[in-house]
Amino acid sequence: MTGVLGASAWLARRPRLERVTAAVMRGLARAAIHARGLRPAATPAHLGEQWQRSFPSAKQVPIRRIEGDTVYAEIHTPCPLRGTGDVHACWRMMEYDREVLRHAGGEFVVLRSQAESHRTHCEVAMRMAGRGTADLVAAHQRKGEPQ
Repeated sequence: MTGVLGASAWLARRPRLERVTAAVMRGLARAAIHARGLRPAATPAHLGEQWQRSFPSAKQVPIRRIEGDTVYAEIHTPCPLRGTGDVHACWRMMEYDREVLRHAGGEFVVLRSQAESHRTHCEVAMRMAGRGTADLVAAHQRKGEPQ
């Protein structure tokens, strides 16, 4: 896992390789989808469960709460981007999660990233597809806020 994350971060930190990064991350997600038998979700809770199952350890990606149609979770797996400030590389790496959520019928947003200063985990949100995520401000889109 550490090697895959390291190679993914290396790719993601090179914006000119964005298409390659996206393809690699989607390929890894599809492998996990197949290997773990992930299915489309019918409810927000099931959506969160499908995402969580795409990882080796549920302890590393705890679901913290479900509020209405939004699932809030965290990613505690140590990331090679931790503390770099490169939230755009984080966004590119998270194509894995977006692909898993597309398969499950949802959308995925990174609210806070380990790439930001002093962050030891990512905070993420998920919703069923079509519910919209405009009110969820992604880490790579925040402006004027300390990261």
